[in-house]
Amino acid sequence: MATSRSQESPGGSGTGAIELRNVTKRFRTPDGGAYTALRDLDLTVAPGEFCAVVGPTGCGKSTTLTLVAGLERATEGQVLVDDSPVRGIGSGIGFVFQTDAVLPWKTVLANVAAGPLFRGEARKDALAAARDWLRRVGLSGFENHHPHQLSGGMRKRVALAQSLINEPRILLMDEPFSALDVQTRSIMSDELLALWEVTRPSVVFVTHDLEEAIALADKVVVLTAGPATVKDVFTVDLPRPRTVQEIRFEPRFVELYQQIWESLRDEVQVAYARTATLAK
Repeated sequence: MATSRSQESPGGSGTGAIELRNVTKRFRTPDGGAYTALRDLDLTVAPGEFCAVVGPTGCGKSTTLTLVAGLERATEGQVLVDDSPVRGIGSGIGFVFQTDAVLPWKTVLANVAAGPLFRGEARKDALAAARDWLRRVGLSGFENHHPHQLSGGMRKRVALAQSLINEPRILLMDEPFSALDVQTRSIMSDELLALWEVTRPSVVFVTHDLEEAIALADKVVVLTAGPATVKDVFTVDLPRPRTVQEIRFEPRFVELYQQIWESLRDEVQVAYARTATLAK
């Protein structure tokens, strides 16, 4: 059985699909100062690996995703994708945001076909691929609907199809299911795992839900209270394929939850104490 907590540095030696090496990220504040979101962060995600990232609110989880996506640049250190430095928005990376990124004036079919069309695929081929992905996410028959005619869970399915139709090597997900009710979240999590198994992109999944992180991931990375760095890396040695609702009852799931929460709890308390002090 694999160990639950990695004692090795999470930084890599050039073998990961994603590598952050000694990364620090600072932002300018309105008063002309600097705010440090990440400090000396090392993280590796292997090809085809599903990595969940947890940490206190405001610790820099989303910033980590924007660095990998090329939406922001590191102040110090290196961010690499497939051993090449990230210098801007690159191809082969999908990003599923917390809020829906669907275009409200386009139909469901047009939203999903937009990526292939933008890349220059023939319209006939793009629409055929879009219909196939809508079938995979259970939205056949809704091709001509507009986003406002769909439920929240259905819009999330559209967002998944939008990303996965492009066959990304890397899929970045920023709390994509946080706005959904508990039952819909479980359904969407199962659908995500089934779709991920098809093409096996490297996934970095940011979440505040520790149960969600364990149920989905191959490993869970715990970030410290900001400025964030990697505190612990836990291997999730639960068998695949998984059903999210059922895997939660496994004794090993409960054991992992207790171990990871012990690491995460201290950081949540630190972040809360800081917030309480600022509020006085």
